[in-house]
Amino acid sequence: MAGTTERGRDLQPGRAAATLSSVLPLVIGIAAAYVLHTYVKPRLDPFYAKVLLDIGINVILAVSLSLVNGFTGQFSIGHAGFMAVGGYTAATITYYGSHRLWGNAQFHGGFLSWTQANDLFEGTWLGGGDLLFPLACLAGGLVAAGMGYVVGLPSLRLRGDYLAIVTLGFGEIVRVIIQRTDDVLYDAEEIQQAGLWTCVTHVGGALGFTGLPFYTSLFWTWLFVAITLIVAYRLKESTHGRAFLSIREDEIAAEAMGIVTTSYKVRAFVLSAFFAGVAGSLFAHQVGTTLNPRELGFQKSFDIVIMVVLGGMGSISGSVLAAVVLTVLPEVLRTFSEYRMIVYALLLILMMILRPQGLLGLRELWDAWASRRRPKATGAG
Repeated sequence: MAGTTERGRDLQPGRAAATLSSVLPLVIGIAAAYVLHTYVKPRLDPFYAKVLLDIGINVILAVSLSLVNGFTGQFSIGHAGFMAVGGYTAATITYYGSHRLWGNAQFHGGFLSWTQANDLFEGTWLGGGDLLFPLACLAGGLVAAGMGYVVGLPSLRLRGDYLAIVTLGFGEIVRVIIQRTDDVLYDAEEIQQAGLWTCVTHVGGALGFTGLPFYTSLFWTWLFVAITLIVAYRLKESTHGRAFLSIREDEIAAEAMGIVTTSYKVRAFVLSAFFAGVAGSLFAHQVGTTLNPRELGFQKSFDIVIMVVLGGMGSISGSVLAAVVLTVLPEVLRTFSEYRMIVYALLLILMMILRPQGLLGLRELWDAWASRRRPKATGAG
């Protein structure tokens, strides 16, 4: 008994180290997001701060789509549909929820949600917004994940082009349904008396959801970026991630080894849709943004697919790198305003010709770092 107790005590430091290594990436992500928001943003021009926000949102979209297109080898081109579902869900919660709680849809937050409309140190603590907004983002992600399950369960028995057509159709159905909704309610008394269904069906229609509070900040955006990257990395290195990769390499062989391929594809689809919904929630609450269904159509889905393909199918770091490049490149080419899109398209074509496997292919940036640190084999060994 004494030996068993001593052995258990010897294992405690290892367990503590494992717990620390599990929590440390999230702590680093929170600290980096806080530094970006508190110290970097005040020193940036508002335009560059907006670009940094767009980079974060596109990173979430690219990495989340990589879970389906890259990890399991499927071909989904309706990712903007889940983005729209999450964005409109979160927008409905923040807009009508703010009216119910505070009587208006203005900005109600603390130091974590400062926007350009607030001075960095001269605002007052209004409270509530720092809780309402992240809950709305999570709700948007969960609703999008639910839609991903509903769409994915019957359709992921399909493969290749057939799956692409189904996902594209889903995205267009979402866009058309949103365009058929009624105008946003602006009267405070009418909103107080409106029921849940009335709020859900009055989200702006084809004109867009206007009057939203601008809660999206560098802190919230890059915090969700950190969470997305951590989940994607842990998933890829886990047994479930290896099951995803086996489906991508050879689905028939994976089924022969006992992997329930349809179940794993649905899981990847649901997880991907969740983070797309979170990205849509962040997109909806940016400064100067009107949530419009026309901006979340098939063109947006194609932009996300291009990021995944350009970065490398199945590469997390490649998707991040491609999201950064494809977000910054159009802004750099603004000096050639007349030929900007032509130059942009030519660069993409040249990239696909010269590097068809993408920037990183199937590899990750940390694979090169690990190979350098790995000791070289000796002849005696």
